Amino acid sequence: MTNAWRAAGLTYIQYSNIAARVLRDALRADLRAEAAKRNETHVKFTPWVNGRPAHEKA
Repeated sequence: MTNAWRAAGLTYIQYSNIAARVLRDALRADLRAEAAKRNETHVKFTPWVNGRPAHEKA
């Protein structure tokens, strides 16, 4: 038996993102604002040269 998300042509990550968005949208306004804060993503890229992190010279 195939999972419904797989039968719909979604990956698990896509399914999970949709489910999380639906859940956040269903929350009361006060809880929705708190949940929206957890939705933020922060990414830091560090370039590597010769096996060591290369620091930018400012």
